Amino acid sequence: MRVGQDGSRSVIGPDACDSTPAAVIVTHGPQHRITYRNAAHREMFGDHPDPLGAPLRAFLPGTSGTSGTSGASGTSATSCTSPTDFSEVLDRVLATGRPEVLPAAPVRLPGSGAEGEPLRHLTCALSRLTSADGSHGVLAVMLDVTEQVAAVERIRVLSEQRRLALLRYASLVAAGSQAIWVIAAEGGVVERSPGWELMTGQTWEEYRGDGWVEALHPEDRASVVRDWETALVEVPARFTTTYRVRMSDGAYRHVAVEAAPVLDRGRVLEWVGTCTDVEQEWQETRRDELIARAIAATAGIAELDELLAALTHVVVPAVADSCSVYLLTEALPHPDGTRSAERVVATTRPDLPELPPHRVEHLGPDGPLLRAVEHRSPVHAVFPAGRPPPELAPSDAEPWLPPAANSVILLPVVVEGTVAALVTASVSGDRTPLGQAETELLGLLLERAHAPLGRALEYQRTKQVALALQRSLLTEPPAVPDLEVAVRYRPSNAAAQIGGDWYDSFERADGSLVLTIGDVTGHDLPAAVTMSQLRNMLRGLALGRQESTGSVLRRLDQSVQTLYLECTATCVLGRVERPAPGRFALQYSVAGHPPPLLVEADGTSRFLTVAHGPLLGLAPDPHYDTVTEELPPGSTLLLYTDGLVERRHEDIDVSLERLRRHAFDASRLPLDAFCDALLAEMPAEDSDDDMAVVALRVPPSVPGPPGGRPERGDPDRQG
Repeated sequence: MRVGQDGSRSVIGPDACDSTPAAVIVTHGPQHRITYRNAAHREMFGDHPDPLGAPLRAFLPGTSGTSGTSGASGTSATSCTSPTDFSEVLDRVLATGRPEVLPAAPVRLPGSGAEGEPLRHLTCALSRLTSADGSHGVLAVMLDVTEQVAAVERIRVLSEQRRLALLRYASLVAAGSQAIWVIAAEGGVVERSPGWELMTGQTWEEYRGDGWVEALHPEDRASVVRDWETALVEVPARFTTTYRVRMSDGAYRHVAVEAAPVLDRGRVLEWVGTCTDVEQEWQETRRDELIARAIAATAGIAELDELLAALTHVVVPAVADSCSVYLLTEALPHPDGTRSAERVVATTRPDLPELPPHRVEHLGPDGPLLRAVEHRSPVHAVFPAGRPPPELAPSDAEPWLPPAANSVILLPVVVEGTVAALVTASVSGDRTPLGQAETELLGLLLERAHAPLGRALEYQRTKQVALALQRSLLTEPPAVPDLEVAVRYRPSNAAAQIGGDWYDSFERADGSLVLTIGDVTGHDLPAAVTMSQLRNMLRGLALGRQESTGSVLRRLDQSVQTLYLECTATCVLGRVERPAPGRFALQYSVAGHPPPLLVEADGTSRFLTVAHGPLLGLAPDPHYDTVTEELPPGSTLLLYTDGLVERRHEDIDVSLERLRRHAFDASRLPLDAFCDALLAEMPAEDSDDDMAVVALRVPPSVPGPPGGRPERGDPDRQG
C-alpha cells in the first residue's frame, strides 16, 4: 500500500497482509465489494472458495442485520452492533477519507454456537484506500479483543464489589460509632474524620498528626498516649480503650475506641479505628458498681456514725474529693430563722486538707445549707477553684468547704417526710466539676441505703426523745436550809445507747430528806419509759407511809414484778433524818446497786456496805436490809450509778477504789465542784453508760477559823 496526500491508501500488492495476526479485508467502490482478505480473516469468518467480489456485509459484523446474511459459503456473522450504524461508518470513511474505529464491538461469529453462547468482541479500524485508477475502497483491520474485554469486565466487577463492600463497611461502622479515623503505621492521624470534627469541634489542622490528644481529658492523656504507643509497637489484632473527650460544647464524655491494624504480608500499612460515645453506658456501669459497694459497705451496720462513714468512703474518691454528713439535731428552726446541724462525718481525699469530723454548724436563713433543707431539693454549684461565691461561703462564716473546691452538691436526706440529714460533696483543683450525673448518683446511693440510714436516724431521734423524757424527770434538788444537795447527769457517749439511770430528791412532810438513785436494765426507749414510771412510783411509796426504807423497796419490788414482768432494776433509797439538833443520820437500803460512799470531814472515806438486797424484779420473795448510818459534821455522802465507776476490761473493785481516792482528793471542794471533779475523772470515751450522781453535804458542827481548814486524814484509811 501507499498513502496519498489526502490520507488515502493504495494497494501495494496482493497477499501483502497474509502474515498479519489481525483480520484484514479490502473493499472497492460504494458497494464495498471485497477485493482482498488475509488468512486471519479467513480463519475468523470462515474460508470461502471465492469471496472476492462479494459485498463486505457478508463478512463484517453489523452488515447482515440481527439474523445474519449468507455469504459465499452460506455461513453468516450475527452482530450485536446496529447494521445501519456500521454501514454509515463504511460510507462515511469512503466518502470523507477520514479513518474511524469501532472499539470492542460485540459479535457472534459463524460457528460460535447457539444464542446463549458468549459473544466475541472485535475492534475494527477502517480507512480509505485509493487504487491505481484513482477509484476508492475501504481497508478494514479487525482484532479479536474478547479476552481483553473480559479482563476489563472482571476488573470492573471486582472494583464494584469492592466499592459496595466498602460502602457496607462504612455504613456498618457509622451505625455503631460517631467517628472513623485513620492513623499512620508509625502514629499520627493522616486522613480527615468528619465524625471527629463534629464530635469535638476540632478542625483538621488542629487534630491532624497528634493534635487529637489535645481533645482528651487532662487526667486521661498520659495513660492513653502510653497505651497507644505500646499498641504501635506490639501490633495487637484489636486495640480497645475508653477515655474522656472534650465535646464541641466543652463538656467531657466517655468514648469507647476500637482500632485494628491494616496489614499487607505482615507489614502494618495503617490503623483504622472508631470512636463511640458511651457516656450513658459508662455512667450506668459506674452507678451499679458504686451501689453494690454501698450495699456491701453498710451491710449489718446499726451505728449511725459508722453507717454514714461507710457511705462517705464509697463516695470519696470515686465520686468526690470530700463528703460530709450533717444531722439536724433540732426539729424546728430557732426564732431568728436559723437552725443547728451537727457534722458527724467528714471524709476527704488523703492529699487534701481534712475537715473536722465533728462540728456544729449554725445554718443561716439565707445560706445554702438551710436552703437545701427547707426546699428539700439538691443545691448544685460550679465555680473557679478556691473561689466559691459569697452565697455559698460568706467571708465572715466558718469554712465548711475544702479550700480548693471547684463545685459542690448539697443533698438533703428525707426520712418519713422530715429532712433528717444533709450530705455535702465537693471536688477540688483541676478535677472535672460535679454535675447532674453525680447529683443523681449520690441520690441513688442514699436511696439504696435508705432503709439502714432511716433505721439509724430513727434510733437517733428515739434517743433524743428518751433523753428529753429522762431529763424532764431529773429535777433540781430541793433547797434545804441546813443541808447541801447537788445532782449531775451525763448521758452515754455511745450514740445508740439510751440509759435508764434516774435520781430523785425531795423533802417529806416530817422534814426528812429522801435521796434515791437507780438504773433500769436496758438501753432503749422502753427502758427510759420504765425508768420514769419506777421513779414516780418510788416517790409515791416513799411519801405515803412512815415505814423503813427496806419496806418501801419491798413494796416497790412487788409492784415491779406485777406490772413489769421482764424488768429488773437497781436502786439505793436513803432518808436523811435529824435525831437531835445539829445531828444527821442516814437510813438506807440497797437493791443490787453500788454502795453509797461516805467521805468525812477529815478525808476518811468508806463505802456503806452493810445493807444488802437483790435487784428489783429478780427475787420472788425479796427482803431488803434497813441500815442507819450517822452522818458526821462536814461529811459528804455520794450516791452514783455504775457508769461513774465501771471501765471496760477493769475489775469492779479496782474501779470502786479509784472512785474512793478521787472523792478523798476532791472532798474539800464546794459540793458542785466536787461532783464535776468526779465526772471529769471518768473520760467520756472510757464509758458506754450513763452517769448519775447525787451528793449530800452535812454542815460542820463548829465553823473553822477564818481561812483555815481542819487537818486531813490519811487517804488510804477507809474508816
